[in-house]
Amino acid sequence: MDKKQKKRLFWQIPFLLLLIVGTLWIIKNQQDTAYQTDEGFIFGTTYKITYQHNENLKDKIENELMKVDNALSMFNQKSIISLVNRGESVDYTSETAKMFLNVFVMAQHISEETNGAFDITVAPLVNAWGFGFKNGDMPTDAQIDSIRQFVGYKKIAFTDKQIRKSDPRIMLDCSAIAKGYGCDVVASFLELQGITNYMVMIGGEVVTKGINPSRLPWRIGVTKPIDDTLGVQQDNQTVLNVTDKAMATSGNYRNFYYKGGKKYAHTIDPATGRPVQHALLSATVLAKNCATADAFATSFMVMGMERAQELLKHHPELMAYFIYSDQKGELAVWFSPSLQDKIGH
Repeated sequence: MDKKQKKRLFWQIPFLLLLIVGTLWIIKNQQDTAYQTDEGFIFGTTYKITYQHNENLKDKIENELMKVDNALSMFNQKSIISLVNRGESVDYTSETAKMFLNVFVMAQHISEETNGAFDITVAPLVNAWGFGFKNGDMPTDAQIDSIRQFVGYKKIAFTDKQIRKSDPRIMLDCSAIAKGYGCDVVASFLELQGITNYMVMIGGEVVTKGINPSRLPWRIGVTKPIDDTLGVQQDNQTVLNVTDKAMATSGNYRNFYYKGGKKYAHTIDPATGRPVQHALLSATVLAKNCATADAFATSFMVMGMERAQELLKHHPELMAYFIYSDQKGELAVWFSPSLQDKIGH
């Protein structure tokens, strides 16, 4: 070894030692940092957010959630979606309007991808059948045909800096994508704070990153679709190891109807205006972001397992876990092959 090499080595050793000490300090500091857990109520459901940080951020997190509410809540009369539904003008340069527009564009894209199985204009049909199921007084063919005149994602568009509707009676409802989008917004906020270990859960929608307080991958349960009118039973069909992924589950777990001895979920097909005639009871989707997972989970409930499986062939970035009623009327499961190593035992 010549003098030049010895001199280089002499300077490299302290640098390497400093790097090792620094790395150990960062690891220890991270291990010593506590996890915060915030819970509350938003979008008509509960939320639970767990994250590793040295201070509690609940107020700031709820501020982010309120932005989403001000953009997408139909129950908020001042929200952007409420203004659109009333046909009032909207300033699309505002932060909340941009949020609404982001979701609108994403929803329209997924509607195209699913051939209309996902449709943010379908709410009037869902409401008509919902009341019918409750009262035992189903809507008539004439009523369904009347409502279908102002249902359809192709009847709305964003042009000339405004949402244009072919019929003023068209109502937008983003409830099938809003919770997922809310998870994404909170996750982005946590990322900006430098937080690398977190779980954001709103209703059945989840985004995770890093590890949980036990220093293990996040494990999320997929609820078994069982008859439970009170909603007090939360048995899991399986548990998925979900890290650095978003997950959403769609399925009406407490409202079923029976036909030919088989169980069917009360899901309305926008194409027919009537309940679907397939046996898929629950669709769980894993994707890079939760809004996408949320919308595709809803779409698959409309499409049924065979059509959903066909679409999944063209979307390798998505993973799905389906619970359905088999030929004997018993619960059965199917899942994407790429999901195999994420199923907990």
